[in-house]
Amino acid sequence: MASTQGAEVLVASNRGPVSYEVLEDGSLSARRGGGGLVSGLSAIGPDTDAVWVCAALGDGDREAARRAGGGPLPAEDTGGQRVRMLDIDASVFADAYNGIANSVLWFVHHMLYQTPLEPVLDAGFRRQWASYQAYNRAFAEALAQEAAEGAAVLVQDYHLALAPRMLRQLRPDLRIGHFSHTPWAPPDYFRLLPDDIAAELLTGILGADRAAFLTRRWADAFTDCCHAVLGPGIPSGTRIGVHGLGADADFLRERAHRPDVDERMAALRAEIGEGRRTVVRVDRTELSKNIVRGLLAYRQLLEDRPEWRERVVHLAFAYPSRQDLAVYRDYTAEVRRVAEEINSRFGTPGWTPVVLHVKDDFARSLAAYRLADVALVNPIRDGMNLVAKEVPVVSDEGCALVLSREAGAYEELGEDAIVVNPYDVVGTADALHTALSLPLDERAERSKRLAAAATALPPAQWFLDQLGALTG
Repeated sequence: MASTQGAEVLVASNRGPVSYEVLEDGSLSARRGGGGLVSGLSAIGPDTDAVWVCAALGDGDREAARRAGGGPLPAEDTGGQRVRMLDIDASVFADAYNGIANSVLWFVHHMLYQTPLEPVLDAGFRRQWASYQAYNRAFAEALAQEAAEGAAVLVQDYHLALAPRMLRQLRPDLRIGHFSHTPWAPPDYFRLLPDDIAAELLTGILGADRAAFLTRRWADAFTDCCHAVLGPGIPSGTRIGVHGLGADADFLRERAHRPDVDERMAALRAEIGEGRRTVVRVDRTELSKNIVRGLLAYRQLLEDRPEWRERVVHLAFAYPSRQDLAVYRDYTAEVRRVAEEINSRFGTPGWTPVVLHVKDDFARSLAAYRLADVALVNPIRDGMNLVAKEVPVVSDEGCALVLSREAGAYEELGEDAIVVNPYDVVGTADALHTALSLPLDERAERSKRLAAAATALPPAQWFLDQLGALTG
């Protein structure tokens, strides 16, 4: 049933625009986030009734949701946005989020499994799948309660693949869109999933009026999976769309010239040393980001091209991700080990070949962007990869981009990037040499074109385009 004061526009996502921490005195400290959805909801204007439905991710969030009594969070915590945070049972959330979304769906869409040993889709997996269903149902029910008659609902990402169908059954009057921020697996890989679950995921998204993706490649893969699993045609009449999320140039350029970024630049320059080139990467220690092979390619560069020794430094920012999963902890440890091995083998008293930072620091990331001569973005597979778009926008002198052909950003940036096969360490080392050797004027021209392509669809417009395509 529609809310008597329902929202005209709704967004649903696992992570919301605010997170909470319980302080020692029992009070709650709120921290607001950013990103495309925040920009987009702000862009529709204060006169539009809008609500954001998200999940409580930790103890602080759950306490905030309880204090809100199932209603909206305090407006002073959310920047004036109406946000409803769902206090889903912690064990159900853990199974849905870590058990299914991050350990199965993420691995399928990024093609990360070592298939001789995994996945093992046993009875334990089926129990976790029941939690994923319950998690999606909680969102569908909340959205159904919050939405005005005929409202537009934008459901986000692989966490909520079942929610569109569930919501359609509750509220057939709504206009529902689903957006996938990840790649989409090709049919042969997608069908690692049990047939009934593969079909349930597809029909879940096909409950939407419109299913949208970051690139045409991922949209086509979804359609191919529908044909392979469900049969020819898109049975629901769901429309397929593409919206390539771009970088927010105005925000990035303003933020990159604040005093805290200048301070980080001075510190990084001291670590790099005078007159040296920089190869920059900024990533979470996510398996798909391919950080270890990137380090191995840099090691190969130093081995094959000794003229670069003491003349280049690799700024590698690898911020810990999903450390509650053992495979991610092991991967983070391997990143550290390889970086230390390179420094031990090649380093000199005045030169540290790899400057590795693992503590997340946005100002330091922007400082590295500004200093970048070369940006290394070599994911195994990535829905888009905004770092590839952000570095050319912020780089002071213009940078060369070494880019994996498996990043979604390749579709827009490939023409002016130096493109690599992410598994080819020798090829990536050669690409780094090419990038470092580019004449400065050519590098600047390439960087200018990259920045223009990277900012073609900034976050607010990306959101509004989805909304317009759904409601138009």
